[in-house]
Amino acid sequence: MSFRSSAAGTAAEDDPESTPVGSYHQTGDLVWAEFSGGAVRQGRLVGRCGPGGVITAAYCQVLTDGAVVSGNCVSHPEQLPDGRLRLREEWCRADGSRGTSFIEEVHA
Repeated sequence: MSFRSSAAGTAAEDDPESTPVGSYHQTGDLVWAEFSGGAVRQGRLVGRCGPGGVITAAYCQVLTDGAVVSGNCVSHPEQLPDGRLRLREEWCRADGSRGTSFIEEVHA
């Protein structure tokens, strides 16, 4: 599944509409993703998919300002009216900051 993030702080400063785009993969309960774009030079996520499609994962990303950001997230799947998948992602970074972002499926 290809996706686009709406996470705070991931848009490029010179283009607020530019946000990371990436791909999720799944084999059994193992889930992983790679993403880049906007303020994210490169990012990775790895985790498990549990009951109800809830994903529990860890992530790490290198931002365009050189910062390395890591944390954990729990993503709950939701179906959008047009049939696409959206993940409501509750995240907690290693620095203690917390938030909610949305990862929406995009058609390739």
